[in-house]
Amino acid sequence: MSEKKRRAGAAAAGPASSSKKPRAAASYAESLRSKLRPDASILSTLRSFASASSSSKSKAATKLAADHDPSADPSSSYIVVADQDSASVTSRINRLVLAVARSILSGRGFSFAVPSRAASNQVYLPDLDRIVLVRRESARPFANVATARKATVTARVLSLVHGVLRRGIHVTKRDLFYTDVKLFGDQSQSDAVLDDVSCMLGCTRSSLHVVASEKGVVVGRLVFHDDGDRIDCTRMGVGGKAIPPNIDRVSGIESDALFILLVEKDAAFMRLAEDRFYNRFPCIILTAKGQPDVATRLFLRRLKVELKLPVLALVDSDPYGLKILSVYMCGSKNMSYDSANLTTPDIKWLGVRPSDLDKYRVPEQCRLPMTDHDIKVGKELLEEDFVKQNEGWVKELETMLRTRQKAEIQALSSFGFQYLSEVYLPLKLQQQDWI
Repeated sequence: MSEKKRRAGAAAAGPASSSKKPRAAASYAESLRSKLRPDASILSTLRSFASASSSSKSKAATKLAADHDPSADPSSSYIVVADQDSASVTSRINRLVLAVARSILSGRGFSFAVPSRAASNQVYLPDLDRIVLVRRESARPFANVATARKATVTARVLSLVHGVLRRGIHVTKRDLFYTDVKLFGDQSQSDAVLDDVSCMLGCTRSSLHVVASEKGVVVGRLVFHDDGDRIDCTRMGVGGKAIPPNIDRVSGIESDALFILLVEKDAAFMRLAEDRFYNRFPCIILTAKGQPDVATRLFLRRLKVELKLPVLALVDSDPYGLKILSVYMCGSKNMSYDSANLTTPDIKWLGVRPSDLDKYRVPEQCRLPMTDHDIKVGKELLEEDFVKQNEGWVKELETMLRTRQKAEIQALSSFGFQYLSEVYLPLKLQQQDWI
């Protein structure tokens, strides 16, 4: 055979050979469909799981039901804030301002005692299974060049919050910033002082009637009243119902769901909403479209407490998916002072897990190499006390770092756009494959 023909034969054989793996993966993926039991059988498994979760006397369930009296014992070594009504918060602001006025009249000037929210003061407590803020204060005097501006901003924020509470209205953090742009300079500064004020007053940020813009959405087997209006989340279409930024206006929560499905990203949420996954397997589906906001975290906890349903999480198979999940479960350092109200312990990690990539034979072209920064974040997660508490998480993270591969939920679309809702999730539920 001539050299030219041999090369032509090799070129023809190469692509055919390389295409075998994707075809084999697709064939295997389709074969998993045949392993699915009838929906009635899977539903029976889910009902047992939901029933066990509802009656559980686990440590996590106990924490949810009774996570401290927020009026906070002053001798406590960490700060716990709580929801308070407008009259209580207004009264606390009045007392604080009167103390400032007396100090000025006595010739001492004024200074705010502000709880320190430095990173060194934010610690994970295994007994509470969440991040907390250690009780340590720092002075913020007006008669000091280094703190004069921040003391002024603090006084201004207190004044604005007082006015909002007196009017009985809610405003966004952006509204607050635009009331005095020149003083605040940047919204991150007014946002940070707003959190300081919450700590000073011992109340949640929502008690100040200052909320973030709507971000999270919910769909599925859930009915509730939003400021008196009845909302049926099975009739919200593909986009779902925006989670109200002020959760205190939500009432009358009802559901016949068997579980709550927490989804990291909007794309997967829309796929499940359009496929009406919640009708096939009765559930409530919600997402914060990435990094969780306060309203979504509050809403999830509220559903968990009132409905006593298990929560299953669907996140990307990368370090950031796990970081997002950990914020829902044990809180964030930025909001550590309010972790008692914002965390939902005992969420089960359903997928997509690093071990799933080989288990479901996700094609190589749908996997991504981890960057140096990904690897750094993954190693940092392995050192977190919260992660060390869960052996399953440790194993999955070690698998991710060993293979140096990551994948998004959408990688499953390589087997078909509805593979997530038609095969992957039903099989996961059938096998109770979560950690």
